[in-house]
Amino acid sequence: MASTAYSAQDEKSLAHEARVTGWWVFAGCMLGLAGTLNVIWGIAAVANSSFFVDGQRYILTSNLHTWGWATLILGVIQLVASMSLFAGNAFGRWIGIASGSIAAIVALLTLPAYPFWSLCLFALSVIVVYELAKPGPAARA
Repeated sequence: MASTAYSAQDEKSLAHEARVTGWWVFAGCMLGLAGTLNVIWGIAAVANSSFFVDGQRYILTSNLHTWGWATLILGVIQLVASMSLFAGNAFGRWIGIASGSIAAIVALLTLPAYPFWSLCLFALSVIVVYELAKPGPAARA
């Protein structure tokens, strides 16, 4: 005879499975992609690569090394959030919301240097934050 009693872990697992939708996977993929690109760009900025346009002015600092380190750290945080999100941890959700919010702010700060790219990144960051912050199906019912 099968037991119908559920453990707390089973309830967490079912709640997570109900939350994981196409948008949740999209948010995780975007965090992973953004994290990878931010790590690459951060390394390029710190290493004085000719990838970036020389002489661009940023709102907070004109030093490309500062932006490089900030971008590199943000990228690592986004990658950790993406991996944690796909592992099913709530930690990934909260870190994803925080790193997505920071990425949206950074995108607006780089608006004078790269206007179109910054607006695209801002829009994607807002979508990621919205999808991760949305209440689960049990909370909506």
